[in-house]
Amino acid sequence: MNKDNRLLYVLVLIRVLLPYILQSSVFEPQRDEMLYLAEGNHLAFGFMEVPPMLSLFGWLTQHLGNSMFWIKFWPSLFGAATMFVCGKIVQSIGGKSFAIFILFLSFITSAYLRVFFLFQPNPLEIFFCTMIAYGLIRFIQTVNNKWLYVFGVSVGLGMLSKYSVAYFTSGALLGLLLTNQRRIFSNKHFWFAAVIALLIFLPTIIWEILHHFPIVHHMRELRERQLQFIRPADFLIDQFIMNLAATGVWFTGLWFLFVNKASKNYRFIAITYVLVILILLIFHGKNYYTLGLYPVLFAFGAYRIEQITVLRFRWARMIIPFCMITIGIWLLPIQFPIFRPEKLVSLYQKMHAEKSGALRWEDQHNHSLPQDFADMLGWEEMAQKMGKTYQTLSPEEKKHTILFCDNYGQAGALNFYAKKYNLPEAYSENGSFLYWMPDSLHFENWIYLSQDPDEMKDPWLNHFSSVILCDSITNIYAREHRDKIILLKGAKPGLNEEFRQEVREKKARL
Repeated sequence: MNKDNRLLYVLVLIRVLLPYILQSSVFEPQRDEMLYLAEGNHLAFGFMEVPPMLSLFGWLTQHLGNSMFWIKFWPSLFGAATMFVCGKIVQSIGGKSFAIFILFLSFITSAYLRVFFLFQPNPLEIFFCTMIAYGLIRFIQTVNNKWLYVFGVSVGLGMLSKYSVAYFTSGALLGLLLTNQRRIFSNKHFWFAAVIALLIFLPTIIWEILHHFPIVHHMRELRERQLQFIRPADFLIDQFIMNLAATGVWFTGLWFLFVNKASKNYRFIAITYVLVILILLIFHGKNYYTLGLYPVLFAFGAYRIEQITVLRFRWARMIIPFCMITIGIWLLPIQFPIFRPEKLVSLYQKMHAEKSGALRWEDQHNHSLPQDFADMLGWEEMAQKMGKTYQTLSPEEKKHTILFCDNYGQAGALNFYAKKYNLPEAYSENGSFLYWMPDSLHFENWIYLSQDPDEMKDPWLNHFSSVILCDSITNIYAREHRDKIILLKGAKPGLNEEFRQEVREKKARL
């Protein structure tokens, strides 16, 4: 093994371990992680929010003990794999040790540090987008048809990971069509690979058809609640902020691919970037929808920086890493939950982090913590207090009691901590939890976890003979702060059937 390969393997290992070392133990699984872990208990060919790939890792996590180590292992693994593939791209175009080191810094000083530590579809999406590009790059370099099949399998598995892989794939195909690499479309193996991609994704297509395309409903809700508020200017600014320390690297790669004659065979990558950015601007995509684009640009940028500094600008080989590390350390508390919440809040105030947009949530208001961080707090307190309320019931009352939650994060958290606090299964009508709601659900009592500050005034509570506000979530940094735990006893006649009918109608609308 040569020294460049040894360096790549060592840096990949550091990339896996570093987030484990950095994250404060105060933080719990993130809200969306709770949903995706729950999907591991309901394996299917699709879900309302996402395709099925991540649920397999959720299932594995459950069987490996459901610990934080395993929850974080899979995104860390895919992050390391993405960096490894990018390292191989660097080597395939002639890059050496310095380029690999710059590539490593690009991954650990940018948004990828956090993304590749969250059990979400994004790590899989980014990995398979990178593999799609890698398959095409290696085919161009070798004219070996096996790389077209790598491309096809990566497209299929990518679509099983996250539907937005379609943006990258479409951009890449259009990029090929607009360059001298369009001849790839005359290769029969390209079309065989396309068929393989379709066959891999086909079960999820069938699932979507049989379930009346719930992804359309999900995207409609997302557009109404979040996407319509995204301004094009903010989206473009965020492309620089997300990877601020590595902006010089990816922009160098983009420029190199566009203007340098030596890179003309790979120009489709630059065109892919521009096309996907334009598509997401038109459809008001979230800033992180672009994260599948940058790893390949990091690879080409790192190679070009190394090339420029071989004979001239040798001093830059010290200045560039120093600047990247300095900016990365400065932004680390925003990129990653390295300290307890109260310390982070104090730091943000000193940094005036609110001006960067890092503290702006989906409601378009600034808060004390980034939304992702606030979504990692308060869950165990919630489960502990729900368990305490549940234990006040007699054994007979427990037989006819259900736990009901306003959102999937709450329901996922209660199920995640269920064994620890002796809780029954929690239900919700939110997200994929609606699918898992039994049609024949019967109850006499509810323990209701509500996020509505005015819930106690809701006339709906009159359907029970007894309504007791038992507790609330007190963690001031959690997004679920002030969520109410309400014990409802004695469901009045007709409520069960009315509720079941409501659930049937909601399922039918999907």
